Amino acid sequence: MHWIHDTVIYNIYPLGFCSAPKQNDFQLTYRLDKLYDFIPHFKKMGVNCIVFNPVFESSRHGYDTIDYKKIDSRLGDNESFKRICNALHQNGIRVMLDGVFNHVGREFFAFRDIQERGMGSSYTAWFQNVRFDQQSPYGDHFSYEGWAGHYDLVKLNLQNNDVIEYLLDAVRFWIDEFDIDGLRLDAANVMDVNFFKRLRTVCKDKKPDFWMYGEIVGGDYNRLANPDTLDSVTNYEIYKGLFSSHNDRNYFEFAHSVDRQVGDWGMYKNIYMYNFADNHDVTRLASILRDKRLQKNVYTMLYCMPGVPSVYYGSEFAMEGVKQRHSDDDLRRPLDLNALENPDYDLFEHICRLGHLKHRLEALQCGKYKNELIQLEHMCFSMKTDGQKVYVLLNQSGEYRIIGINTNFNGVLTDVLNDNQQYGCNGWVEISVPPMSSMILVENDGFFRVDYPDEQAETVIAPTQATSEPVETRVEEPALVPEEIVKGRYRHFKGGEYEVIDFAKDSETAEKMVVYRALYGEHDLWVRPYEMFREIIERDGKKMRRFEKID
Repeated sequence: MHWIHDTVIYNIYPLGFCSAPKQNDFQLTYRLDKLYDFIPHFKKMGVNCIVFNPVFESSRHGYDTIDYKKIDSRLGDNESFKRICNALHQNGIRVMLDGVFNHVGREFFAFRDIQERGMGSSYTAWFQNVRFDQQSPYGDHFSYEGWAGHYDLVKLNLQNNDVIEYLLDAVRFWIDEFDIDGLRLDAANVMDVNFFKRLRTVCKDKKPDFWMYGEIVGGDYNRLANPDTLDSVTNYEIYKGLFSSHNDRNYFEFAHSVDRQVGDWGMYKNIYMYNFADNHDVTRLASILRDKRLQKNVYTMLYCMPGVPSVYYGSEFAMEGVKQRHSDDDLRRPLDLNALENPDYDLFEHICRLGHLKHRLEALQCGKYKNELIQLEHMCFSMKTDGQKVYVLLNQSGEYRIIGINTNFNGVLTDVLNDNQQYGCNGWVEISVPPMSSMILVENDGFFRVDYPDEQAETVIAPTQATSEPVETRVEEPALVPEEIVKGRYRHFKGGEYEVIDFAKDSETAEKMVVYRALYGEHDLWVRPYEMFREIIERDGKKMRRFEKID
């Protein structure tokens, strides 16, 4: 099994993530070093691969490349980025870069040479449709092809061998210098397929498990993703189905799209898709969903369907952002874990659980997809390998819905997404699914469960060489230690208040349990192991008590 099957991707647009100036002032600033503080955050989410959108020197937004072998001055330099890649790798996180090979910026050396030398330049054949009998929209004494009509993006001639060798040399440099594990290929749908064939050979010779996916909005995915070219493509068909099947209260759209791709007669069964709910080019999920409460269902689908799930930075907290007609700035805002705007921590915890399950359940990594039941507002699909079968139940209505499943299985179904709740199964089973929620049920003999770690071991590697950025001196606070639990009022780390009313013992194991009730709402009674009740957890890099005494 390729490593991509056991992968959760986190996608970062670095210039926005770091709040870099929109126009490059070429002042060296190590803004991307903030990533070290995010490594515990990644690990809690189960993220084990980062996809960086453009990191190389450009004039403005990263896609107008000036130098393929130099990290953008607004982010750092080659040495600082190399240290970042080393730290990510040492924390079990792979690195993928955005390969922008369809076009370059007007400050690119070969284009500048044409501006200076005219027809005497040796680089006139490096670009598409260079003509000296007319001017460009920028007033150059020649014209050229701009990508999609954007003349600040000069389209490269990917049938010119010198251009191809130049770009392939840059990729070899990235692998050697930064030890990258894969590539996103920007604007892949308008590029020469033969270039991808040569690129594949170079990358696979360097790293046999190197993984590449192309940006493609429509068309036949098999044209670019096949054994001769790329490994995968951006799954825009599913992206659309994820949000619109909830906006239209119609799960048939999602079910049809997935079945069309990977069902028994699917067109793309041999492609492990790059799946996403939003990215740096489209309106964020929290802004496009009419009912934001359904974000959890969207991410359950994203993590459980065939393919690799990718989370766009900030969307784990329901960050909003709307694509504007002439600007993507709202989609590419900075992210500071210590200054989040209206964060949805319940969504974040849900996504963390999904990340843990993606690594824990082989059926979610490489299972075969099957639609089990589809209705407008609720559905069930299964993922099955030879050793495991998982059912994913979704309800987007405002009421409880009964979902009946014909499993041909006698045993227990354990809802590993929701506290390991068990349901007896004798071939046919009916499950009551709460409003606007999802379940992930695993067939088992009654002893299977998935527990979620509250803390992730931190292996963050500090830079071995100081940068020009000032380093904040931190005074360490005294370490938190578990305290004895007594009767009284406690506040849960998510904000709820409870009263410990007594203690008990488990009848089977004699483990000490805490009996407590909610002080607000339905005043439900709860039981939790004593040691779990008193433990120290970590949230967003800060240690705290799971329950804090308040009287």
